[in-house]
Amino acid sequence: MFRIGFGTDIHRLVAGRPLVLGGVVIESELGADGHSDADVLLHAATDALLGALALGDIGMHFPNDEERWRNAESSIFLRYAVGLMKERGFVVCNIDSTIDLEKPKLRPYVDAMRTNLANVLEIDIHQVSVKAKTGEKVDAVGEQRAIRAQVVIMIEAKGETTDGHR
Repeated sequence: MFRIGFGTDIHRLVAGRPLVLGGVVIESELGADGHSDADVLLHAATDALLGALALGDIGMHFPNDEERWRNAESSIFLRYAVGLMKERGFVVCNIDSTIDLEKPKLRPYVDAMRTNLANVLEIDIHQVSVKAKTGEKVDAVGEQRAIRAQVVIMIEAKGETTDGHR
């Protein structure tokens, strides 16, 4: 059985915060504002995986009003979702993502993001796609007020799951 999940995340950009994408610190004057490290790529990937499993969203599992998640590395959230996936007998087939950010250019960081995603998802880098787009000076992304990520993930059941379902 195959399942598909979709995740999206958006954060305001502010001065004085680091910009972290896919677990990679990006050299930038503006960073994403959020309770955790505000890594929109990993947040969207977590939501996509939770969605494929029909287990809600990142906020249900990691509420942003809980102090223990303040400044947390978002890889924690995705690793948790991977654990839920494995408990249910699924593996990731592939992940496709798009990051919308006016600047800086992300091309120099894409391979490191792909590597980090592959490691956390326990898959090969060739199963991971990370694309970067600008906002063409339109809307909050184009005006450098926000960053957005969208992720689609496909998972496949491998044999019998722990809850007796395929």
